[in-house]
Amino acid sequence: MSAGSLRVIHIGGPTVLLQLGGLSLLVDPTFDPPGEVGSATRTLTKLRGPALEATALPPLDAVLLSHDQHADNLDAAGRAVLATAPIALTTPLAAERLGQPARALEPWESVTLVGETSEVTVTAVPARHGPIGSEPVIGPVTGFVLTGDGLPTVYVSGDNSAPELVEEIAARVPPVDIAVLFAGAARTPSVDGALTLTATDAVAAARAIGAPVVVPVHTEGWAHFSESTDDLVRAFAAAGLGTLLRVPERGIPFEI
Repeated sequence: MSAGSLRVIHIGGPTVLLQLGGLSLLVDPTFDPPGEVGSATRTLTKLRGPALEATALPPLDAVLLSHDQHADNLDAAGRAVLATAPIALTTPLAAERLGQPARALEPWESVTLVGETSEVTVTAVPARHGPIGSEPVIGPVTGFVLTGDGLPTVYVSGDNSAPELVEEIAARVPPVDIAVLFAGAARTPSVDGALTLTATDAVAAARAIGAPVVVPVHTEGWAHFSESTDDLVRAFAAAGLGTLLRVPERGIPFEI
């Protein structure tokens, strides 16, 4: 792996291993097998197991957890993985519920992780998990921006459905080199609207963040995703942004 690159392994759904500056950062751990998976608010149907088993992970430096209340972002096996990490950065409510090693980050609060060769600063950024007014039902969620000297700046959207928040983020952070966007237009009967980016909104978010590379995740593996990876690819192509996409193949590492 070259020193100034990001190495990505998509494990399934929103679960991604990001290796940056010599640090291994796991996003939203989900490692349960397919089937009915319970969460704090509802039962979800998982269609595919992880492309990489938890036992195959390298030693983790941190978990980046967008939220804990939904099983497609943190399931039972994922909780066991999180418990082994030195630190898990997440929302204040998730940190309160999870306890150690979870650490709360308010929006725009930062933590610097120190690796053997580099430091990576993780900044929590705003996200809204559904349409305006859905927060009392769905709960809080966070995104992240990763920065470091000589490293690409990476935006991880988390389960954000609001392109306008991406505009706010873009105005306050260094130019983003790589955007990891959670899409799939997740839906639930309790909310009228998508809980994650639709393909159309993912295009708007990509334009807002201005990154030359977009890595889409959270578009497969669960029954409540209403749009597929193909839907997203078509939307980007129709918008003239198809060249931005680096669609990951599950379990196959690639560098950017």
